[in-house]
Amino acid sequence: MQVKLLRYTSDPERTIAAAARISYSTRPVPDMIDSMEEEKVTIFLSQLLSAGHVSPFEHASFTFYIDGISRVTSHQLVRHRLASYTQQSQRYVFHKGLEFVIPPSITGKPAWKQKFDQFLSQSHELYKQMVADGISVEDARYILPNAIVTRLVMTMNARELMQASSLRLCLKAQWEIVELFEQIKGEVRKVSQFLGSQLKPKCYDLTYCNEKESCGLFPVRESPDSGIKAYK
Repeated sequence: MQVKLLRYTSDPERTIAAAARISYSTRPVPDMIDSMEEEKVTIFLSQLLSAGHVSPFEHASFTFYIDGISRVTSHQLVRHRLASYTQQSQRYVFHKGLEFVIPPSITGKPAWKQKFDQFLSQSHELYKQMVADGISVEDARYILPNAIVTRLVMTMNARELMQASSLRLCLKAQWEIVELFEQIKGEVRKVSQFLGSQLKPKCYDLTYCNEKESCGLFPVRESPDSGIKAYK
């Protein structure tokens, strides 16, 4: 899996802060951006989050190149609707050679790994035979499994990134999408330490787990405190 930040809003923290301040200021936005001290910007953004004023965070956006995830994970990813996606098409792209994502639970069991590999190989071979016999690529793709690797470009604003991360960094989420959002978080932190620090599981804001069972980081709401571990 590879995640690379391609483009992002210049000086995203100041952009968010200036957008928020325009609602009660007569000063032009360019003047506010230039005059704000870095420390005060961070404090202001923290105040916005504490007060629940999150709409200004939509003014900072991030565009990522994502490669090497399975179709299982890409289908989960596009459920986050406040984003833009452009994905490699199985309708137009003929997959002469294929890569697959295999879950660790399967790779850890040699007998099942062998059967899994065999099935993937057979499905790919059947796919190639159908195309060679005149069946269109867009129809032959129906035989391809969800394990097939895909690539896409995704653009999300900071508010949606925080919302998506609150769900997908939860340790109850599937392992592959957790890894994906850990890499997304790492890319965001390279250009904005503050925004990167806000990409975290929802339990850190709730201070409890709202799932049926806790992973152990926080107790479920009705349960006695089982201890809190720091999230980095």
